[in-house]
Amino acid sequence: MSQKALYNPACEALPRDELEQLQIERLQSTLNRAYRNVAFYRTAFDTNCVNLEKIRDLRAMRDLPFTTREDLLRSYPYDMFAVPLRDIVRIHSGFAIAGTPVVVGYTRNDLRNWTECAARVLTAGGITEHDVVQIALDYGLLPGAPGFQQGAELIGASVIPASMTAAMARQIAIMKDFKTTALISTPSHVLNIMAGLEELDVHPERLNLRLALFGGERWSDELQRRIEEKLHIVAIDTYGLTAIMGPGVAGECPLRCGLHINEDHFIVEVIDPKSLEPLEPGREGELVLTTITKEGFPLIRYRTGDITSVNTEPCACGRTLVRMARVSRRTDDLIFFHGVGFFPVQIERILFEAEGVSPHYQIVLDREGDVDTLEIRVEVLENIPSLDEIKTLETLRNQVVKRIKAVLNLDARVTFAEPKSLRSETGAPPRVLDRRPK
Repeated sequence: MSQKALYNPACEALPRDELEQLQIERLQSTLNRAYRNVAFYRTAFDTNCVNLEKIRDLRAMRDLPFTTREDLLRSYPYDMFAVPLRDIVRIHSGFAIAGTPVVVGYTRNDLRNWTECAARVLTAGGITEHDVVQIALDYGLLPGAPGFQQGAELIGASVIPASMTAAMARQIAIMKDFKTTALISTPSHVLNIMAGLEELDVHPERLNLRLALFGGERWSDELQRRIEEKLHIVAIDTYGLTAIMGPGVAGECPLRCGLHINEDHFIVEVIDPKSLEPLEPGREGELVLTTITKEGFPLIRYRTGDITSVNTEPCACGRTLVRMARVSRRTDDLIFFHGVGFFPVQIERILFEAEGVSPHYQIVLDREGDVDTLEIRVEVLENIPSLDEIKTLETLRNQVVKRIKAVLNLDARVTFAEPKSLRSETGAPPRVLDRRPK
């Protein structure tokens, strides 16, 4: 494959021995900065008797303690920052779990590195300076949309920051009128776009679209094929997460045999989520990432909660970077719907606040045609009027729907069940029922 298909061949095709030497040098620098500047890591290293002088090769990574999402939440908002706030030029945050989001700061140099990593992922996916790139993602505090935008702009593509909030007809009109060639969004949002095209009687061949890059949620090989067949495009997978960098961590190359991880910026491990022992390449386990260039928010052995495997065999695309398989599931009960992550307990808290409903509920995820749906089934209390009291129930339903939208930014359908119908002496139905095709 031509070196032109690599944004930065000097780094993306670096011989493995040179890459590992670069990783250990950057790791040692990161560990020392984290120890000096982040109280959490100073305590963690001291508690675990970590001698930084002995971290001389990647095998010594197992001597370092893990970092978890809970650690980040306890450090809200700035306790994990490794530089003074005056050196932070950008702040992003993720979904609020139990009322507290993960907050990530970037220095100017962090932004430069992030932008290049995003450009690498986009280039690997097939985007060039000749593309018109429509970004249909949330432009709030999440890092997805701005990360992709700055990467596409660095490549030289023309960027349309359409956001995910644009009405579907408007989204499609932009795609037609502005001659969009590449779409960046979530798989579920693209399913909505596909449904919108059918409703508006717009045939995909009338569009200039040739490529779509997806992030923000898990999707299957089957869904990838379906999108490609219906839209007559190539669909490419990317991987990122708020705590690490957002888009730019990894992405598929045109051969689509795994997502190349930017290893000159991250050290990759896969562990058994129960024993916490490292696993050999090819074995499925929890992905663990260590940042080795981030100044503002370094993370050591961060447990992502994502289940995958890695492939260290050479790729015919010319990249020497390790490849990760598409994330198959998570170690926790985090649910992704239309690019928004939430935990069942967050739904539970909202129901506890609502008068007239019980804490017994069921979350049902399904797919109707090409569109993912979210239904919250909840028991009404016995002292609420019978289910034929439509006015009372509609008022209650609207209150719950609006609260879910306000707190979690989720468009959910709320349905009521008779008292005690979601529980029984033989056991309740599953709290989460995910019927979406895998």
